[in-house]
Amino acid sequence: MSTKILVAYYSSTGNVHRLATAVAAGAESAGAEVRLRKAPELAPPEAVASNPAWQAHLDATKDVPEVAADDFVWADGYALGTPTRYGTPSAQLKQVIDSLGPQWAQGLLADKAATAFVSASNAHGGNESTILTLNNVFAHFGAVIVPTGYTGEDPYGAGGNPYGTGYPSGGATDAALPEDVQAKARYQGERLAKIAELLQPLRG
Repeated sequence: MSTKILVAYYSSTGNVHRLATAVAAGAESAGAEVRLRKAPELAPPEAVASNPAWQAHLDATKDVPEVAADDFVWADGYALGTPTRYGTPSAQLKQVIDSLGPQWAQGLLADKAATAFVSASNAHGGNESTILTLNNVFAHFGAVIVPTGYTGEDPYGAGGNPYGTGYPSGGATDAALPEDVQAKARYQGERLAKIAELLQPLRG
C-alpha cells in the first residue's frame, strides 16, 4: 500500500501554488499517492478583483479541489503551504487548521509526518517565522515535524533555510520558480513521503 500525502496550501497570486505542485511532485517521485488541495478563498470578490494577478490565479486554479478535514484523516503525512502574512500563515490556511478540532480531539492527526513551505516577497519577510508558526500547529497535532534540514544534494540551495522551502518572490506573480527553489520543494516532498512511510507502523 502506497504512502498517502496531502499537500494543502493557500495561494493568492500563484507562488505558493507553484511550490505546492513541486512538493507534490517530489512526494510522487518517492512512490506516494498525493492529494493536492487548496484552501477556500475568504477574501471578498471586490478585493480579489482589485488585483489582476490574484483574480487570474483564482480563475486558473478553479478546478483544484478544496481541502477538507477528511483529507487530513486520509493522509499519512501532510505538507502545508502559505504566503506569509505579517510573519504568520494566511487567514485562509488558518481557517482550515482551525476547523480540524474534531479530528485533533480524536487523535486522527497524530503520528503523521508534517512539513511546511512558504513564500514572501523578500528574503526576510517572515518566511522562517511562518514555518515555525506552522510547526507549533504540528506539535499540537502530535505530528512528527519533518524539516528539510541541511540534507539532500544541495543543502544550502534556495537560501539554505533548514526549516522548509521559503521562496522570496521579489513581487513576481507570473514567473516560474527558480530551479534551486523547485529542487528544494521537490526534495521536501520526497523527504516527507519517505518519513511518512517509516511512521506508518505507529498507527497500526
